[in-house]
Amino acid sequence: MENNMSLKDQVCIITGGGSGIGRGAALRLAADGATIILIGRTESKIRTVQSEIEANGGQSIVYALNVADWSSIQKMVDEVVETYGKIDILINNAGHSSRNRRLLNCPPEEIQQVIDSNLTGTFFCTQAVVPSMLKAKSGTIINVSSLAAVSPGPFSGFAYGAVKAGVINFTQFLNEDLKNTGIRASVLIPGEVNTPILDNRPITPEESARRGMVDVAETSAAIHLVVSLPPRTNIPELTIRPTWQRNIAEEIVEIDDLNR
Repeated sequence: MENNMSLKDQVCIITGGGSGIGRGAALRLAADGATIILIGRTESKIRTVQSEIEANGGQSIVYALNVADWSSIQKMVDEVVETYGKIDILINNAGHSSRNRRLLNCPPEEIQQVIDSNLTGTFFCTQAVVPSMLKAKSGTIINVSSLAAVSPGPFSGFAYGAVKAGVINFTQFLNEDLKNTGIRASVLIPGEVNTPILDNRPITPEESARRGMVDVAETSAAIHLVVSLPPRTNIPELTIRPTWQRNIAEEIVEIDDLNR
């Protein structure tokens, strides 16, 4: 099976590339020869990942920007295409949940931020890169969703679950809208992943709980599998979750206590 195709000379844009799933994917794909375009809001974080890539002999450039800012995204894509002549891979990974997760305690500004980072940014980045992919008659788009999309509840928050469900729907739309163009879209649906974003939860998971979660090395392997498949093949949807499921009922009670 041809699932170890080198990514040499492939140009890959990764949003949310400064930590967690995005950082892991960037390091993994760069190690296989891809040139990585790191996108993030915090320049210091994506610069650190860039340094890691280059220390291992890889190539990377960075753009500190907001994925929900259309003009910034379009300018970035134009510059990448001008420099490299193409964009082979887009990984829409940027996104976060709200601090307040119950229906009646999440303020409008938090809701909008969740929509912008997870969904609007995914729309904008995809709209910006698809023209170059259509020209090349080739391209891989990976959208990172969440198990919260299919198992909603107060633990993950109503806004986050809803937008991540939108990411799944959008991926299905892309495969229909771009059918027979050479562009393939895949959605990654991870369960709990041990990343720094866990520190932003109302109740931070203990280290013993984190050890049972999906590791970034595993999400990176899943992403690598999708992008390294021959162009004739696609995995439209890939779910990755911990083998052992945590009982989160106590954490939900604690969250509710904090919000009283």
